[in-house]
Amino acid sequence: MGRNGSVLDPIAQDIEAEMNSISLLAPVFAGLLLIGVTFYIFSLKRSLLKTQAQQASLIDALSKEVQGACHGSIGVGRKALQLEKQMLKLEERLEEMQNNDPAKVSYSEASRLVELGAGVEDLMNTCGISRPEAELVSALTSSKKTGDAIPVLTTEA
Repeated sequence: MGRNGSVLDPIAQDIEAEMNSISLLAPVFAGLLLIGVTFYIFSLKRSLLKTQAQQASLIDALSKEVQGACHGSIGVGRKALQLEKQMLKLEERLEEMQNNDPAKVSYSEASRLVELGAGVEDLMNTCGISRPEAELVSALTSSKKTGDAIPVLTTEA
């Protein structure tokens, strides 16, 4: 037995010593845990920054692609406008050519001359049309003037 007369004294002393060593180790474990959590937070932050950089790079690349597509569509739009203007000019020229068609003008002129009393030979010389054309214009204009039915042309042998 011990000095105080208790059998439990040495066990209590051992427990007390262990409690002292545990109480000394608790701050060490807490410090190690804090260091571990700090490293984990820093690694998460580094990973987050890396992900943000990748996203920024991807956004820049997509922005450049969209910008390129926009420039391309603007170019296509300009080309379409240019082609539309060119088409309008061609339509105007075609209409002008149709209005100034020498054959059309000569038939109109031939019809007017027949109304004034011109003969087939006059029509051929003045309007530059062939004999059958001059005869046809003369016959059509005469029938219009008199109100007769359209004459039947016959061939003379």
